[in-house]
Amino acid sequence: MIIPFEEVGRLPFSTDNVAIATTDLDAGSTISMTAESGEASIITLSHTVLEGHRFAVQSIREGEELLSWGMPFGRATRAIKPGEYVCNDGVLDALSGRSLDIQLPGTANFSDEITSFQFDKDQFAPNTQVERQPVDQYFMGYDRGVQRGVGTRNHVLLIGVSSRVAGFVRHVEKQYESISASHPNIDGVVGIVHTEGDDAGINNKELVLRTLAGFVVHPNTGAVILIDDGSESISIEDVKTYMAAHKYPDSQVLVETLSVRGKFVEPANKCRQILDEWLPLVNSAVRTRQPISELKIALQCGGSDAFSGISGNPLAGWVARELIRQGGSANLAETDELVGAEPYILKKVKSQDVAQRFLDTIDHFVKRAERHGSSAAGNPSGGNKFRGLYNIYLKSLGAAMKKHPDVCLDDVIEYGQRMTQPGYYFMDSPGNDLESIAGQVASGCNLIYFVTGNGSITNFPFVPTVKIVTTTRRFELLKEDMDVNAGAYLDGLSMDELGAETLSMTLNIASGAQSAGERAGHSQVQLWRNWKQPEDGSSLVGNKETLHESLLPGHPIQLKQGKVGVPVTVKGYTTPRGPAFEQLGLILPTSLCAGQVARMAVDKLNEMDVLQLFGVDRFVTLVHTEGCGASSGSSEDIFMRTMHGHLIHPNIKSALLLEHGCEKTHNDYFRNYFHRENLHSDTFGWASIQLGGGIQKTFDHIESWFKRHASGSSRATHEFEAGAIKAGLLIDDSIPSDWLEEIAVWIAGLITEGGSVVVPALEGRQNKILQILGTNNAPATLAYSQSFIQNGLHVMDTPSLNWQETITGLGATGINVMLYIGNDMSRAGHPFIPLLQVTDGTASGDHSATGNTALPETLSHLISETLSGTYQPIRYTFNNIDFQITRGLYGISL
Repeated sequence: MIIPFEEVGRLPFSTDNVAIATTDLDAGSTISMTAESGEASIITLSHTVLEGHRFAVQSIREGEELLSWGMPFGRATRAIKPGEYVCNDGVLDALSGRSLDIQLPGTANFSDEITSFQFDKDQFAPNTQVERQPVDQYFMGYDRGVQRGVGTRNHVLLIGVSSRVAGFVRHVEKQYESISASHPNIDGVVGIVHTEGDDAGINNKELVLRTLAGFVVHPNTGAVILIDDGSESISIEDVKTYMAAHKYPDSQVLVETLSVRGKFVEPANKCRQILDEWLPLVNSAVRTRQPISELKIALQCGGSDAFSGISGNPLAGWVARELIRQGGSANLAETDELVGAEPYILKKVKSQDVAQRFLDTIDHFVKRAERHGSSAAGNPSGGNKFRGLYNIYLKSLGAAMKKHPDVCLDDVIEYGQRMTQPGYYFMDSPGNDLESIAGQVASGCNLIYFVTGNGSITNFPFVPTVKIVTTTRRFELLKEDMDVNAGAYLDGLSMDELGAETLSMTLNIASGAQSAGERAGHSQVQLWRNWKQPEDGSSLVGNKETLHESLLPGHPIQLKQGKVGVPVTVKGYTTPRGPAFEQLGLILPTSLCAGQVARMAVDKLNEMDVLQLFGVDRFVTLVHTEGCGASSGSSEDIFMRTMHGHLIHPNIKSALLLEHGCEKTHNDYFRNYFHRENLHSDTFGWASIQLGGGIQKTFDHIESWFKRHASGSSRATHEFEAGAIKAGLLIDDSIPSDWLEEIAVWIAGLITEGGSVVVPALEGRQNKILQILGTNNAPATLAYSQSFIQNGLHVMDTPSLNWQETITGLGATGINVMLYIGNDMSRAGHPFIPLLQVTDGTASGDHSATGNTALPETLSHLISETLSGTYQPIRYTFNNIDFQITRGLYGISL
């Protein structure tokens, strides 16, 4: 049967020599085509071509460029006949890692090579923006004054200045999660937590300050409390100083500051007092009729596919054009996702200066990646390639379609820099969706267009996100979590009709109607993460010769003299992986975008009778910021090692991996990793938000899987001796020096009893303890997050000084308890490995000691009671927990 091309394929531009399959096409399919000249031809497909993938429609000579949207995305490595499946090494590698029942070509037929863009200054001619066409269109918004603009929402923000206070911020936020019921004009009390600001030698300080400052004065902000610990690299004072120096209109915002200073209960009470006084005032704000020119739309894409550049992105570009015609603004971002699209972006640009700044921004991003041993070409995720975006050039060409051909590029701004005039902006940012969106919001965007081919469910907490899906099939699969079906354009609806419908929906959402993401009730924030390589190209921060990003032999340090241990016992469960002290169900998000859904699923399951229904004590998850939007190499190795260590922890009775669906580290990526590590993938559960039909269906699948796997390990307890204790140890410099001798006695005694202690390779008290034990200058025995095989004393490498990254790495080593000897109560614990705090009496914790008398006995008995289940750590009481994976020395955002 001969199939008309229009039924199964699409050419973005008539001059393209390859076409996109609009459905899966079997090998041997015969397709009829008619050229613009009227000449008819028949082509036969060489291989099965997946939906979104490309096949040649013309003969392509060896060395000739392959074209899509009329622009090159690769060069033929041999002659390609019409009907041949075009593929590069990257897509063949990505597809071979998937569970597909198709025959792939044996070799690639094109390379990721294009002619570099050369900007001809002599031929440049400035352009003007589309002509203003004012129309009578309005929305109902919150007028915050000329300097701040108009809000589409009215939120109270709890901004954590650094990652140090993440647990504290979440604790307070949780107590106001239903505030809209009693205060209908408040859309929510939102905690802004992120990974930055708690490490020495940070290179992104200005980016963090600019972003937080932008959040403070954002028109959707009704009031804000800035919260820090007072000891981080970035403080409240830094934010205030930055805002004053750059003339942010913070005097127009209700702002309060709060430093927790190592405490928890007292500052939490103070925070609630402030909020309770503010809420009536914030609730008094009312929406008023506002011109459409007050809208500033962030143009974003994630989980992109081959149709993003045909339907979804052009639709976003169409609405942006109409908005600019009426005096509004649009913000295009994701620098590395425009590499290769420079000719298109610069077809219409305001001035030579703007054009040069655009090119310089891309060049700077590319060089930063190179300094970290990476490449901007590494941006496309496994999901991108699976859905037809073979390389960065194809992804960029499609992403660039968010700029309508009629629209002129008015300005290029830094990450988070405020937009002060109407027009079309390009903002520097990584391709990481969450990190890019945070910068766009800080720049003043009061509504987000998120174009997605795979069906990304990402939402921002205090700015509504409009989800635009590229195909009808994917929209129908995920319609409960999506807003706009751009696939209607592929089905025959004109772009003008679809654009008008989308603009009408946009005005409704801007006026207060909830987007699909807001109805779903999940969101997350991530700032542009720090990078270790300085911008001047000098050597890496830290000693890269002694920092191990690959595995170490793992032999424990030999103590010169043992001590008699404290004779304690602990009650737990016998498992094939060793003694366990809880039986937990783990939902492990394979990437950052699955994290909030995993958290919601855990909360839902924990409301049930978990022991009766699922045979576990409780459910836990490990929400993180990795797995996509970051460089590969050593940072990805660290990520997988950290996930692995937590998955095989003895406390985990059953575990399910939850993928978003379009990330680098998708479910099949993990299955392949398990195969290499000799783990049986069928012992774990698997779920996909995108392929599983959306959030609610995913919840149902997760619940069903854990019910089916409720039986298994015995609930009978066993009494273990002290040798079953495997402790991570962290010590503050604030602790009296005469305690160190007794702590060393406790370490030596526990190891004599057959137990283990892991200390991070940090300066300060940890080193002094090793000196007392006669092991000073001992090298690290474990890489970051490396599981230990032999019991004893271990030192774990630490790529950063970040508290949360340190305890996350410790958690993967195989320890079953953490002991923090220090006075900072604000530091968060681990999601499922108990962290016990012993203070010197100047602060509250799990135990306050007035001296070093009987300290070894105190530590051993406190650990015994905790592991045996007769004592609950104070951090669990307040849910002061967090989880953050390091990127090592070389990881960067892409």
